[in-house]
Amino acid sequence: MQQYEMISFNTVQERQHYERRAAVLKAIAHPSRLMIVDELARGERCVCDLTDLVGHDISTVSKHLALLKKSGLVEDDKRGKQVYYRLRVPCVLNFFQCLESVIAAGERLDR
Repeated sequence: MQQYEMISFNTVQERQHYERRAAVLKAIAHPSRLMIVDELARGERCVCDLTDLVGHDISTVSKHLALLKKSGLVEDDKRGKQVYYRLRVPCVLNFFQCLESVIAAGERLDR
């Protein structure tokens, strides 16, 4: 059996850094938010487009977007009555590619 070392945080800043990482992961840890981020990878979208995609009401999609915005993954731009969202840091897509590799590796183990 593999042994793991206990992680100790040397500084308050180090702990806060890991907490920020966890907050970003929590922000995308929902199927609807994953769908939203995937769609925003194709370009800027208004809330109404994302509502149709996810299949939830505007209020629910707005809450998902607010969480993604708070985590720093997306940014918005209000134009008249519409709010448009786009990825703030497209490098999150690299993480998605990594996730696909993990899923594929897991599927190979299940065979």
